Amino acid sequence: MKITQTLPELPYDKNALNPLITEETFDYHYGKHHAAYVNNLSGLVKDTELVDLSVEEIIQKGYAENNAALFNNAAQHWNHSFFWHCLSPNGGKAPEGKIGELIVRDFGDFEQFKEQFSTTATKLFGAGWAWLAQDEKGKLEILPMKDAHTPLTAHKKPILTLDVWEHAYYIDYRNARPKFVESFWEIVNWDFANKNLKI
Repeated sequence: MKITQTLPELPYDKNALNPLITEETFDYHYGKHHAAYVNNLSGLVKDTELVDLSVEEIIQKGYAENNAALFNNAAQHWNHSFFWHCLSPNGGKAPEGKIGELIVRDFGDFEQFKEQFSTTATKLFGAGWAWLAQDEKGKLEILPMKDAHTPLTAHKKPILTLDVWEHAYYIDYRNARPKFVESFWEIVNWDFANKNLKI
């Protein structure tokens, strides 16, 4: 998916995932946290040659040059823009299509995958993201990634992600991250996962 240096529209109404993720959470998570990353990124690239680069290119440049401010804001903008599409009011259930086939191939069955992904998301210390990604050979793997990190810098293709920064769930779940992770399976967007696969 193409992600620009602007705050994208959500792919659904802010109340569409209620009560699993409430409108108040979107007001803060999307309207304040995500918007702040976009605004910070705009300030960092203003009047520089970076303004014409894609967000993916800025991520790679910030990472390669160890420019924490540039990398963190670009990556968090990209991660959040991707994450909103990993959720859907019509999501949940078991994965169908190619993603379902690859999960069985690479994890044994959906329940084993679900347990492994949930454990990864729940146990990631501090802030970060649980990713489902494809390596260069097309194999699926689950990646726990701290802070703003993304499979893009590991030369892997993002398929799905779950944001486990505290601001993603504290309004609705307080400190009960496992309950938030459990709710993810009721709204996970398998159609989006299928679109991201490299076949």
